[in-house]
Amino acid sequence: MSNWSKRTRLEAALAGEAVDRLPVALWRHWPGDDQDAAALAAAHLKWQADYDWDLLKVGPASSYSVVDWGVEDRWEGHIEGTRTTTRYPVAQPADWEALRPTDPGRGALATQIEALRLVGEALHDEVPFIATVFSPLSMAKHLAGNALALSHMREAPDAFHRGLETLTESIIAFIDAARATGIAGIYYAVQHAAYPLLSRAEFETFGRPYDRRVLASAADLWCNMVHLHGSRVMFDLVADYPAPLLNWHDRDTGISLRDGLATFPGAASGGVSQWTIHREGPADLLAEVADARAQTDGRRLVLGTGCVIMTTTPLRNIRAFREAA
Repeated sequence: MSNWSKRTRLEAALAGEAVDRLPVALWRHWPGDDQDAAALAAAHLKWQADYDWDLLKVGPASSYSVVDWGVEDRWEGHIEGTRTTTRYPVAQPADWEALRPTDPGRGALATQIEALRLVGEALHDEVPFIATVFSPLSMAKHLAGNALALSHMREAPDAFHRGLETLTESIIAFIDAARATGIAGIYYAVQHAAYPLLSRAEFETFGRPYDRRVLASAADLWCNMVHLHGSRVMFDLVADYPAPLLNWHDRDTGISLRDGLATFPGAASGGVSQWTIHREGPADLLAEVADARAQTDGRRLVLGTGCVIMTTTPLRNIRAFREAA
């Protein structure tokens, strides 16, 4: 029985040092529970009690950061646990300029802060936990729909930039409020550093500057993780982001753990596809775990998946994944 704490294990992995065993973490959405602070906290605490993860990512509804601007949505049974938007408040370029910063002490943001507080209170500093934060471009997608947001970006860049400024200011205020709950870091979701959504020049203009401001605001937190979403990603444009952990779809992008860690100076989170762990039995996921261990020599790795696992992932697979660490 190891006497390593979870924080000690994670810090060693982030530093590229030998660990007593691979740190391990999985995360998922919690549809329905994600609409109530106590229910969301309880779901995470049971998840932690069942599997003893080394890092707990608190997963809200993807829309939590934009509901207070008038986004409306509902869960319609998607196995990923994501919600369907039924109302987008941004319809015209001028609507981006009309946005005002949100208050993390009110509305959906306050609900998420309360969930984080309840999680932190129950964990007693024994399990590092991180808050999910979406990039300004990701929030813009939820405010207008992806196609319209990108159309406004190209047709009315000045108005769109002003909207991104407001979103960035709101994110930083949320992180400031979340810091008081004891978070070890943020899980920063970047969803637009990907082809064919944007060109490289567009992401360098509308993505990178705002991402780096958000991450700079969270630089005092020790366990920040960047999530790079998509299969055709601009890996090099995110690999220099100031965060110790990078999570990407290493099984689906053609950018292996070995190749990614040759560019990114920190540690990787991944090794297993969220679709492999979703199969009927655990044999294939265990092969990916073994391969991830071989690629990294067991260093600079937090064993996980490239994105959220499905709400319908077989429990025996989750148990096998956890035991493999």
